[in-house]
Amino acid sequence: MASTLADAGARLRAPARLPSFRLLWLGQSLSLLGDGFSYIAFSWITLGLTGSTLALGSVLAFQAVPRALLTLVGGSLSDKWSPRTLMVLSGWARAALMAGVGAAGLTGTLTLWMLCCAAAAFGAVDAFFQPARASILPSVVDAELLAPANALLAVGTKVAAVLGPAVGGTVVAFSDASVAFLVDGVCFALCALCVAGVRPRPRPEPAGGADGAAGAAMDAADVKDGEDRPAAPEAAGDTLGARIRAGLRYAFADPRIRTILVVDAAVTFCQAGPFTVGFATLAKVDLEGGSATLGLLNAALAGGAMLGTLAGGAAGGRPRVGLLIAALAGWLALGTGLLAVVDSAPGAVAAVFAMGFGMGFQGVFGMSWIQRNIHGSVLSRVIAVDMVIGYAVAPLSLVACGALAASGTAPMFALTAVVLVVTAAGILASKPVRAMR
Repeated sequence: MASTLADAGARLRAPARLPSFRLLWLGQSLSLLGDGFSYIAFSWITLGLTGSTLALGSVLAFQAVPRALLTLVGGSLSDKWSPRTLMVLSGWARAALMAGVGAAGLTGTLTLWMLCCAAAAFGAVDAFFQPARASILPSVVDAELLAPANALLAVGTKVAAVLGPAVGGTVVAFSDASVAFLVDGVCFALCALCVAGVRPRPRPEPAGGADGAAGAAMDAADVKDGEDRPAAPEAAGDTLGARIRAGLRYAFADPRIRTILVVDAAVTFCQAGPFTVGFATLAKVDLEGGSATLGLLNAALAGGAMLGTLAGGAAGGRPRVGLLIAALAGWLALGTGLLAVVDSAPGAVAAVFAMGFGMGFQGVFGMSWIQRNIHGSVLSRVIAVDMVIGYAVAPLSLVACGALAASGTAPMFALTAVVLVVTAAGILASKPVRAMR
């Protein structure tokens, strides 16, 4: 047992021994910390400036819409240039934006239209950072280190997601929202400096132009793994539109990638609404608790996901990812089914913790499969497609769950469980997907 635990710990520590990975981890964590800061800062300064919740919703929408519309563009440019370049440029651009808003706030010249413009610019720049952030890892660590590296990055993401709003709120409480913008700008500047210090491994030269094959070294690895790499997209022009269309064709042509996209959409639908509207309604109405109960449910989800992520990173090997995805869908179906009938807070917290663990564990191997099997020349575009699908599905889930929860959470959670069971059955029906490693 001691030897097994030591081996697991060694696997998790292996990526952290690489200087470039440490810089990448710190840079991503600082960026996500800055995202949490920006949410609090934008929200508080808008309410302080206008006193209007409608204005707040408008500012947040100005940030969200450009991010959703430009993510495919960001993925395409990340494949054409490099993820590292886009991350650095995005870091400096967001630092300048936050510093500008903070300075305007401190001098008393900030207006609502300036906030809307800054929020739109922030969302647009973030659309270039996010696909690059998810696709840079294969150029920093070897394929065998992808799972533990993804686990460490995910843990940093979850910690930053908690600390960002908390620290941002503290800064606002003890100083001013404008100061929070300045601190936020420092976070993004430090992110840019860290990522600029990353020294990526050379990408294999593509055989047929920008969208050609990934090279002999990667092809040899595919043969060794016993799993065919999806065929690289044929070069169809180097215009932005042509590159985006090539990425879309590539993403939906292979049944394995297509299944991952569909499953991610289904899980997002079964997570966005049920884990926000559903948790709040469950805590307040069904369990007759309060904000403390809601906090426990969210803490259980985050804690379970973090523990599952670490377990996945420490597990080692290359399990059948297709079967893991099906198992996750079934596991989440069981958990949401329990939430439909649970009548106690401890039972709900335990179910949510188990669901979070499954999501964290599978997420390590799912992302590693994508990074290992999709050609570097198109990886950012495929990840961008996945992100855009999530952006589209999440609000639909919120609206649908809001309507269903009006008559209680049981029908909403039960319907969610049915969707997940159907998803698991569809995965198991595909032989190529079952064979994914």
